[in-house]
Amino acid sequence: MADPLLQPYQLKHLKLKNRIFSTSHEPAYSEAGRPGLRYQLYHEEKAKGGAAMTMIGGSSVIAKDSPQAFGNLYVHDDAIIPDFKALAKRVHAYDCAVMCQITHLGRRTSWSKEHWLPIISASHEREPAHRGFPKMMEDFDISRVVKAYGSAAKRCREGDLDGVEIEAYGHLFDSFLSPRTNSREDNYGGSLENRMRFGMEVLADMRRQAGEDFIIGVRMAVDEAAGDGFGFDEGIEIMRRLHAAGLVDFINVIVGTIDTDESLSHIIPLMGTPAGPNFAKVKAARAALPGLPIFHAARINDLATARHWVADDAVDMIGMTRAHMADPHIVAKMMRGQEERIRPCVGAGYCIDRIYQGGEALCLHNPATGREETMPHVIARSDGPAKRIVIVGAGPAVLEAARVSALRGHQVTVFEATDRVGGQVALAAKVGRRKELVGITDWLYAEAQHAGAAFRFNSFVEAADIVAEQPDIVIIATGGTPNTAPFRTGGDLAISTWDVLSGQVALSDDIILYDDEAGHEALSTAEFLTAKGIKFELITPERMIGAEVGGLNYPAYYKAFYAGGVTLTINQRMTKIAKDGNQLVATLFNVYDKSTSERRAQQIIVAHGNLPADAVYFDLKEQSVNRGEIDIDSFIEGRPQALKTNAAGSFQLFRIGDAVSTRNIHAAIYDGLRLCKVF
Repeated sequence: MADPLLQPYQLKHLKLKNRIFSTSHEPAYSEAGRPGLRYQLYHEEKAKGGAAMTMIGGSSVIAKDSPQAFGNLYVHDDAIIPDFKALAKRVHAYDCAVMCQITHLGRRTSWSKEHWLPIISASHEREPAHRGFPKMMEDFDISRVVKAYGSAAKRCREGDLDGVEIEAYGHLFDSFLSPRTNSREDNYGGSLENRMRFGMEVLADMRRQAGEDFIIGVRMAVDEAAGDGFGFDEGIEIMRRLHAAGLVDFINVIVGTIDTDESLSHIIPLMGTPAGPNFAKVKAARAALPGLPIFHAARINDLATARHWVADDAVDMIGMTRAHMADPHIVAKMMRGQEERIRPCVGAGYCIDRIYQGGEALCLHNPATGREETMPHVIARSDGPAKRIVIVGAGPAVLEAARVSALRGHQVTVFEATDRVGGQVALAAKVGRRKELVGITDWLYAEAQHAGAAFRFNSFVEAADIVAEQPDIVIIATGGTPNTAPFRTGGDLAISTWDVLSGQVALSDDIILYDDEAGHEALSTAEFLTAKGIKFELITPERMIGAEVGGLNYPAYYKAFYAGGVTLTINQRMTKIAKDGNQLVATLFNVYDKSTSERRAQQIIVAHGNLPADAVYFDLKEQSVNRGEIDIDSFIEGRPQALKTNAAGSFQLFRIGDAVSTRNIHAAIYDGLRLCKVF
């Protein structure tokens, strides 16, 4: 039986070779608002990997009073056309279509950047997420912006792109459509016909400037799922009218709104949520709109789910966007019969959270994504002699080092003191909602074995054991151990988040959790405690809870905290712990009013990162040719490590991951890739 995902699809004049595409998103790889080489290589990799279409430029802005919010492309200037042409040439070379998403951000941006112009919207309603107060558009604003949409569509066509998509959820276009953001009393407000007027004018001008044969679509909600917005029936009617007027060639359907972090977390669901949560509504929309091509993407991160959507006639094209960030070669591996070897998207949300924290999008466990110019997705075999490589540990840094080194053709032996792989990832996955994290280390372990790496578990090796292997290269990635003493007195009385998550300590019902790390470590532990029904106080010296946790991840934590009745305390730094009978007494200091206070509890859990587990590294240091030193410039630039500072040494020695310092999963895996890809 033919795989439904591999069936071609005819979209107007465009023949798409299969049913899988990557939806528009902005990875913030742009250069001065244009898609330079990094941007182009990122999308080219998905084309190489077999996708039928990749959509670029999430929220590409069409006008100067729509300042970019997170590295958006500028489609309001002809300067972008050559870059579009270059990108299209790269993608088209692999029989992959490419479209761009265009928009006016409306109220979903800030006035205090670029040209410092007022933000505009259908009405004065403020967006909670960006907090700006928009100007209600006047007639001349409407006329100008309508033409700007048309000009942007024309530039996309002149840039050899196959089509465009308007972002119409949470932006200017749909601010007219929705009664929750349109309180106008003129011809652009009130009735559905009036609320659709702006959108109809925009699409008509896009048709006029880009041509009748250019593909134009809209990505919009079929149901805003908000009490004061439009519901499913009205959403269907809007789509029906757009199609009947001949103004759209496809609808990319979503469900919900994006004007708060909490609502956005439903538009872009993370781990712990069902796969394909919008199936029923999207399928109902497709049934209600015969003849209108329907696209969709929302937590479709595996081929089984994608296949079900297409086979059950819920969509015409299915988007696997974050899945392509984890593995841009999804389709190619499927066609080779290697579905089990696809690097899984685990729904961690690291890619999106980085955008909302001012960084670029990076996959939590594929460091080659977005670094295609310097980091390979496919590891080439070394043309040099095979080396004996010994690696110690079994966390993500080790597993990536083992995978890459074995694929390079070297003899790889991994020693691990416990009976399994995973390291800290296995602990993080103890929180039920985050159990998908084990997919990271499961995949790395399977791929390392497939490449030929040998693993020796229950092997607590010392320096002499490693030297006895006669290695050419030794990599120490033994991780770290919890640091429960960020203060001078009483740290030994605290327990660690590891103690809690691993089940090594019995928990009381009188607990303080002190978070001096501000990331997932403490918050995951807090969620773990709430799931057990334990009441406790979460204290941090930061001005907010989980300061390092991104906007898509923190809503789930807060829901758990409020449901569990957790006491949340900010601006209090723990300075010592003392024992008083059968209780522990924590002293707290408020840096703002300089006051001190005390808290009493049976147990105090401290999250303060890790100290490197580096004893074996230092025991080996003087026996190595480089004394453990990494040439930082070569490391950054991807050149071989050639330092020789110890003539008596017999092997190269390197230390990576948390065995150096506390960082995160991405950093650990990136260390393993960029060090070992040149061995």
